[in-house]
Amino acid sequence: MKSDALWLRAQIMKAVRDFFWERGFLEVETPLLIPANAPEEHINPVITTSSWQLQTSPEICMKRLLSAGHRKLFQISRCWRSDERGSRHLSEFTMLEWYCADCDYHTLMADCEELLQHVARTCRPENPFFEHKSATINPFAPWQRITVQEAFARFGDCEVWECLRTGLYEEKLTAVIEPALAGFAAPVILLDYPAELAALARVKPENSNLAERFELYVGGLELANGFSELNDPLEQRRRFEEANAARSRAGQSVLPVPEPFLDTLGSMPDSAGIALGLDRLVMLTAGADSIDDVVAFTPEEL
Repeated sequence: MKSDALWLRAQIMKAVRDFFWERGFLEVETPLLIPANAPEEHINPVITTSSWQLQTSPEICMKRLLSAGHRKLFQISRCWRSDERGSRHLSEFTMLEWYCADCDYHTLMADCEELLQHVARTCRPENPFFEHKSATINPFAPWQRITVQEAFARFGDCEVWECLRTGLYEEKLTAVIEPALAGFAAPVILLDYPAELAALARVKPENSNLAERFELYVGGLELANGFSELNDPLEQRRRFEEANAARSRAGQSVLPVPEPFLDTLGSMPDSAGIALGLDRLVMLTAGADSIDDVVAFTPEEL
């Protein structure tokens, strides 16, 4: 199984690169070892002996390239997050990220649809579907778009704001909402998250309680997280400070702030960006139930 999956993984990498090259995106490489990631409450970076961090995402550097005048960028990169392990998680994993100036999160939703259809056609031409836990997902069927508020009311019989207030949001999401999304025969876009759950996203102009953020689910598996980018450095600094305050209250370490990123953020045009887990995309394409089946080595094998 693993040998076949590694061949499929290579095919998917090529298909992804072809997809973005054909659309005029510049492929970039940014440093993996950096002084600071974006501080977030629930993401813990791997910190080296030099006190620098392995990137949790290439986001910071790629946005600085947008600020420098590049318009369409993509990168396939290794990322690290401390203490993440499970059938869908590795501490070291492969991320696809792309960013585009003069667009918003609706553009990214269309990109996702075209990308998954391209991968299915190219890498599974005889059976162009995805599989997860015995479910078959058709990327060519009409995609579903459901707001977070609608999902909690429809599947959880609850109000998302109340779940946030009582600290039950994550439990309800993983135990009720995501299993409900697994019942759809096409990919699902969960969109318009509460603003407090969008650390680097722009809020909706017509409703400051919501952010222009979405997550892509395929067979109930979260595959990508995208949003219209916040480009206000003062607001972004405030959010970083809030994240560090929350980390402190939870007994976690306070993280350094990426000052060069904040210094250039005001020059970044209105943009949108997204992170997609490539290991999970290989899982879905291969029909594997565990991420262990689609990587060359797991941590336990080293």
